Amino acid sequence: MIRAVLDTTVAVAAGKSQSSSSPNREIIDRWLQGEFTLLLSKDIAAEYATKLRERGVDDNAILTFLRQLALLAEIVDIKFFHFRHYPIDENDIAFLLCAMNGHSTHLISYDPHLLDLDIHYPEIIFSPPIPFLNTLRQIQ
Repeated sequence: MIRAVLDTTVAVAAGKSQSSSSPNREIIDRWLQGEFTLLLSKDIAAEYATKLRERGVDDNAILTFLRQLALLAEIVDIKFFHFRHYPIDENDIAFLLCAMNGHSTHLISYDPHLLDLDIHYPEIIFSPPIPFLNTLRQIQ
């Protein structure tokens, strides 16, 4: 089973999208259909809420999304704090910690700093949304 962490860039794009053909919305829809396990930490949930609010997403929509996360995502308890290589952007630490502690197979992001960590963490597939969707579509 695919176990994935979604960076804020993906979650915010999905939350703001009005298009039914949005790849970010499709990722969320596929998660809600049980096609992969979404891993979440408390820090990531707080980051999602903050960024969605900053980008003008309605509070009710944010609460609905956070409720779905709380009910359906696998909550990861962060215990491991040592990295082989620290992210350049300290905001990426929460996502890497969640991926490592949750035994993630994938970390999905648009952020080049986060995607560049693949060389240091070969056990995790760092991927932009479209290649990740292609992987999910092939499994169907």
